[in-house]
Amino acid sequence: MAQQESQVMSLPLPPTQYINLFSEENIRRNKAPRPPPPIQDSYSMFGIQYNNEEMIRSLESQNIKRLIPIHFDRRKELKKLNHSLFVNFLDLIDLLIQYPDSPRRTEKIDDLSLLFVHMHHLLNEFRPHQARETLRVMMEMQKRQRVETIKRFKKHLEKVVDIVNTAFAALPEIREEDLSESDIKMEIDNHDSSSNKTDPSYQLDRIMCKVIDSIE
Repeated sequence: MAQQESQVMSLPLPPTQYINLFSEENIRRNKAPRPPPPIQDSYSMFGIQYNNEEMIRSLESQNIKRLIPIHFDRRKELKKLNHSLFVNFLDLIDLLIQYPDSPRRTEKIDDLSLLFVHMHHLLNEFRPHQARETLRVMMEMQKRQRVETIKRFKKHLEKVVDIVNTAFAALPEIREEDLSESDIKMEIDNHDSSSNKTDPSYQLDRIMCKVIDSIE
């Protein structure tokens, strides 16, 4: 008995299917889906098994015939593949014009598909380099922003220090001979009176004195 092939969707579900799961009510009731655990070994995506260690699958693991050598210059090979695409495309046009029912038509289409797969594979091999360069540019931008922020902060700090120093320099100097005994006593009395008024016992004493005065 032949095994039944599992039908897998070629495209993911619409975004609304996922958005509805993260509604405010589900989040409040703690019913929102948890993030998936990290993938350790391998995983399946759209019915195809992927190895977590391989960032880009090799052509051999995908059962695709290799047209390019293992060690090669990617720029040269991309130019060769591009040239081969043009030649095969022109051959296909000639076949369609002269021999529309020729079986070689499907062969040319398969050759074109294989060339496109190889070009796509070579471009994908640049993805890790692109990711590193993107990360490098982002880190350089963050570094530049932080350096500019530090420079602006130092400028403001220097202005504040200058203002404080100017304010201190503008204050008049108070000498001991300028202060008389009456001024010192007045300052002490004012300090005592202001502190007594805020003292709760002072308020109670005033109330008791008023009560005694009313009895007399």
